[in-house]
Amino acid sequence: MKHLFQGDACLHAGFCASVPQPPTITHQSPKDYIIDPRENIIIHCEAKGKPHPSFSWTRNGTHFDAEKDSKVIMKPNSGTLVIDISGEKVEAYEGVYQCIARNEHGSALSNNIVIRQSRSPLWSKERIEPITVQRGMSLVLQCRPPAGLPPPIIFWMDNNFQRLPQNSRVSQALNGDLYFSNVLMDDNRNDYICYARFPHTQTIQQKQPITVNVLDSKYSPSGERAPTFMQPPGMHSTSMVLKGDTLQLECIADGLPTPDISWSKVNGDLPSGRFSFHSFQKTLKITEVTDADGGDYRCLARNRLGSNHHIITVVVRAAPFWISAPQNLILAPKESGMLTCRADGNPKPTVTWSVNGIPIENSHKDPSRKIENGNIILSDVQTGSSAVYQCNASNEYGYLLGNAFVSVLAEPPRVLTPPNHVYSVITNSRALLDCFASNIHQNLYIIHKNNTLEINVARPVHSGKYTCIASNSLGNKENHVYLEVKEPTRILRQPEYKVVQRNGMAEFECKVKHDPTLFPSMIWLKDNMELPDDSRFEVGSDSLTIHDVREDDEGNYTCIRNTTLDQDSASAMLTVVEATPTPPIIMEQPDPPRDLELTDQREHSVRLTWTPGDENNSPIQLFLIQYEDSLHEPGVWVNMTEVSGTSTTAHLELSPYVYYSFRVLALNEVGLSEPSAPSRQYRTNPAQPEVNPSDVEVIGTSPDSVTITWRELTGLESNGPGLQYKVSWRQKDVDQQWTSLSLANVSQYVVTGTPTFTPYEVTVQAVNEYGPGPSPEVVLGYSGEDLPTVAPENVKVYVQNWTLAEVSWDAVPLSTVQGRLNGYKVSYWKLRSLHKQDPEPKKPQELIFQGNETEGLLFGLHPYSQYNLNIRAFNGKGDGPTSSNQIFETPEGVPGPPADLKVENLNLDSLIVKWAPPVEHNGHLTGYLLKYQPINTTDKLGPLKELLLAANETSITLDNLKHSTRYKFYLNAKTVKGAGPTVTEEGVTIMDEALIQHPAVEAGKGKEPWKTEFVNGTRTYQIRGLKPGMSYRVRVVAKDHSDATVHSTEELLITVPAMTSKQVDIATQGWFIGLMCAIALLILVLLIVCFIKRNKGGKYPVKEKEDAHQDPEIQPMKEDDGTFGEYSDTEDHKPLKGSRTPSNGTVKKDDSDDSLVDYGEGGDGQFNEDGSFIGQYSGKKEKDTAEGNESSEAPSPVNAMNSFV
Repeated sequence: MKHLFQGDACLHAGFCASVPQPPTITHQSPKDYIIDPRENIIIHCEAKGKPHPSFSWTRNGTHFDAEKDSKVIMKPNSGTLVIDISGEKVEAYEGVYQCIARNEHGSALSNNIVIRQSRSPLWSKERIEPITVQRGMSLVLQCRPPAGLPPPIIFWMDNNFQRLPQNSRVSQALNGDLYFSNVLMDDNRNDYICYARFPHTQTIQQKQPITVNVLDSKYSPSGERAPTFMQPPGMHSTSMVLKGDTLQLECIADGLPTPDISWSKVNGDLPSGRFSFHSFQKTLKITEVTDADGGDYRCLARNRLGSNHHIITVVVRAAPFWISAPQNLILAPKESGMLTCRADGNPKPTVTWSVNGIPIENSHKDPSRKIENGNIILSDVQTGSSAVYQCNASNEYGYLLGNAFVSVLAEPPRVLTPPNHVYSVITNSRALLDCFASNIHQNLYIIHKNNTLEINVARPVHSGKYTCIASNSLGNKENHVYLEVKEPTRILRQPEYKVVQRNGMAEFECKVKHDPTLFPSMIWLKDNMELPDDSRFEVGSDSLTIHDVREDDEGNYTCIRNTTLDQDSASAMLTVVEATPTPPIIMEQPDPPRDLELTDQREHSVRLTWTPGDENNSPIQLFLIQYEDSLHEPGVWVNMTEVSGTSTTAHLELSPYVYYSFRVLALNEVGLSEPSAPSRQYRTNPAQPEVNPSDVEVIGTSPDSVTITWRELTGLESNGPGLQYKVSWRQKDVDQQWTSLSLANVSQYVVTGTPTFTPYEVTVQAVNEYGPGPSPEVVLGYSGEDLPTVAPENVKVYVQNWTLAEVSWDAVPLSTVQGRLNGYKVSYWKLRSLHKQDPEPKKPQELIFQGNETEGLLFGLHPYSQYNLNIRAFNGKGDGPTSSNQIFETPEGVPGPPADLKVENLNLDSLIVKWAPPVEHNGHLTGYLLKYQPINTTDKLGPLKELLLAANETSITLDNLKHSTRYKFYLNAKTVKGAGPTVTEEGVTIMDEALIQHPAVEAGKGKEPWKTEFVNGTRTYQIRGLKPGMSYRVRVVAKDHSDATVHSTEELLITVPAMTSKQVDIATQGWFIGLMCAIALLILVLLIVCFIKRNKGGKYPVKEKEDAHQDPEIQPMKEDDGTFGEYSDTEDHKPLKGSRTPSNGTVKKDDSDDSLVDYGEGGDGQFNEDGSFIGQYSGKKEKDTAEGNESSEAPSPVNAMNSFV
């Protein structure tokens, strides 16, 4: 035995349990303590010490005398304050509190605890105008909730209290605003409502609904566009976060189509495992922020038109955190010690010291104490110099306060290491013995500062008993420990390099030598990774076998043998080569086992052995053992157990009172074999039951009974004949004997005559002829419930606003519930409107409040209405009696929209606006607000005008309007609570006919100039003389007296069909043209001959005769125009043979042949048989009644213009 000595005692914190000790704060309230103004304030302060400390408090830096305030109670033997604020203003107790725990050895301080009450202020009154936005534009709906403490939780809902759907296009920002990247027509609604829920007071405040009107116009400028950032704006922003907090970065982009958002960190990666995306990728969240998370983060918004990015610079700051907090010191007189206080933060925190709550520079001088580099050095301490030191580390983001006591004790030594502890190590390894000793003078031993003994190279010779002795001037103490040096674990037969054909088998050995008192485990690795989860890999006790080897099995295999103290490992390579062709192997299920034999027969066990059948080219994987109980279930074979395919024996645990027969089946890759022949029968002796019925339940089915149910035992579990169930019961918490009853072949029993909803203890025990089963467990249940007998009282209703009320009541006494109180049902219904008589009362609505709740909110009330309300408690049986009805009224609210808004024409500059009062007045109407503004041809809105109208008005005539102009009207009904929803309508003033000439019809071919003809008194017009096979552009134009275009329709493309064979134009036929040329040539030749003869011989008889009697039909060739007398210009318009002649016998001039006709927008052109075009134009509105082609009435310019409005 080795004897080790120590000069000084080493004391442990547990040693302080029975010796003097300065105070230590063990529990305190959080630094920032937000209280509910409806509940008492509890400020925790618990401390320990010897003797037990006393407590005092400061508030806002001055002494707080709890005894002088009747509302303040300090708990006994505790510093915890309980402040009753009923009937008091909570503000009177807000402030900064600090607890001081004192005893004769020092004073410990709690943190500064800031007490603030939670606040849920009302939403400021505001008037929210409807928001009008073009389709496709971005939009932000601002929430701006009232500032609460703590801040409220924001969510958006509609009038039906359904959350508004959000997606990548529409989402809620971190500040609660609702952002639209682009607006769709589906966003047009009048019930965007922002709600703020204040968690401490469980109240919900509602903002006024926001109306969004989405305009859809083909002239809208909001087409597709690349992304830009809505939040945060611009290209760069900065975010500050404290170390350890959660960082949330947000990017919301405008764009059409909706942009996709992605995040990355500039010059780095996002922190693995600590980041996540929220709000459809728009928010990046990083938890447990570290200094490495500072830097630039890029959010990229992209759609098919382009991309844009925003850089957010994250600055990480840190509240103070401990590097080394001050630790308690227990010193003996004359000893030395040091208190350290090391803290860090960003910015670097300032560290100050206090003693017993007094700044160290103001405390009494102690020659044994000095401060160096922020640490307190204690030397040659004296008895009675115990104290509590406070270290405060603070910066602008917070502070740390650490208490550490210095206790100077004069006590005899105590050894705290467990006696007779056994240490086990491996030979040639290091041994560390936690024992307090010194003065060892051998090179094999090392004594550490904490007096731990180290043996650098332990050998079997070092095994044995070691004793340490602790001593000081007041006494000594010794302790014994033991060291066992074990043999190392070594692999004797290592795995070897293998070359195996594909589909073959590879086997690696790994046999080990180890200390007999240690039990090694084995782990196999492939390429330093876990083995594949594949049944082909079979791990034996000293080997690894790989069946059906594949190419991907090739690699390095490592065997690791572990014990609790050491390990050894070895590796080998496996190479897989292509298999040589082999004849196909036919595999079949194995033959059944044979020669079953029962050996080692005992009362409750037996060993079964067998001989395997032929494997049939597939190794047997396992054997399945089945049994038949011919006593309880003859002919039924039950699976009992499975054993490895290499085993031929199994040890079987048996139950009493069973007639066993066994059989065995073999399983290979193909399937199960046929069963073996049964073994001989083996009977076990009866015994008392080993288990009791399970699933015991106690159910109260009626107010005066208890039903006890259980699952019966099987024949195998009965263990003997005469199975019965001993059912026992008694009332809980009542000095009452058990009542018992034995039953057989049943699974339930009903106990009658019980009090209502009373707890009962129940047991069910199995009993047979050989004795009872084990002691049963006690099951607790209740008799049946009955209806509650008392209605809730003191029902009060507090109306919050015109749609919300709060109801409260007193809880019913639990003794009257007659069961388990499930909650309360609040029924309320509208009796009538305070404005008008409702045709029939509304059906009651019901709200259920679970458990012990005694207050709740009624949502969705109708403004300015009278309601009735009652409450009843309910349990599992049903509802109790109803409380007396409480009638309450809701205040006036904003009215509903005016009904049936219409706009009618009056004359050129006036319109009549008519409407009906709102269906829902929701109060006394104070009037109507009418707004209107003109709309020009591009759908742009003009200046807005407003009119306040009396409540009894339902129409108004608006004079001095601009003629021929469309106006948009907005109408709201108003009560004292404000304006209700807006309804809109449009109307048009009548056009001034004096300003418009008759509409003109214009036509043109291709890119040729337009030809114009004015319409004279008809709405249809026939265009004649168009050329067959040609295409014409046609439009209708309205112009004023200055010839300026007032309106023009869209162009209509008309194609004139080619003439059919029955409509051949002779003038265009080749034979006719050839004939005319031949005649002209003959006449020319004749004239030349006559001219020659005349020059030679003067006049010939015929010429003289011609001179004397000139035929007006035959004229000589004129020198000025070169025409022939026989074919003059005067005959150009004579009808040709075979051509059509108008029925009136007239033919128009050429410049009239291309005249046009009016047409309507979208109308199809029609053609007569002669190729003329017939078109028609008319107004779009149903009011235009001038139709038809035969109207003798002049066309109205107003109707012509209405076609194009």
